[in-house]
Amino acid sequence: MTPDDRPEPARIPATRSLRELGPIGWVAARAGARTVRAKRFHLFDTIGQNKLLFLTFMPYAGVLLNWGKMSKRDKELVILRVGHLRNSEYELQQHKRLARSRGLDDATQALIFEGPDAEGLTERQRVLITATDEFVVTRSMSDETWSALSTHLDRKQLIEFCLLTAQYDGLAATLATLKVPLDFPD
Repeated sequence: MTPDDRPEPARIPATRSLRELGPIGWVAARAGARTVRAKRFHLFDTIGQNKLLFLTFMPYAGVLLNWGKMSKRDKELVILRVGHLRNSEYELQQHKRLARSRGLDDATQALIFEGPDAEGLTERQRVLITATDEFVVTRSMSDETWSALSTHLDRKQLIEFCLLTAQYDGLAATLATLKVPLDFPD
């Protein structure tokens, strides 16, 4: 690794301090690291320092990621596309792994990164990618794209799509701004 390849220092250093994270943040950071099979879970070690926001972030983020009306596979497609569009290495590093366990193999992930015109995507995947692209880039969605998305998602899923996409777009911005270090050396 050359000096130019080294990551920039975090703007808010991650901590493992019980005092800084509080008992819930401290436990969540350790449980998160164990869940992703990493030594540290830098996201929680960083944002956990704002205890009140972390306490509200955790359930909201957890519901968006693990429950709700959209399939976990569709959620991961959206998250991977947001991570790609925002060049969020942290999100991509975490969610490439998780997406594999949710049915998106490396070949499918490569198609997601290629974009909605990639050969081999299903119509549903094309529409989800197109909708994600428009939502992230324009902060809205054309009537045509909304109509196409509405053929694949019901009302509750459409609401969830918007909140999920916005959540991971905002998280990508937070990770980049705070310069949160990666959890894995790759």
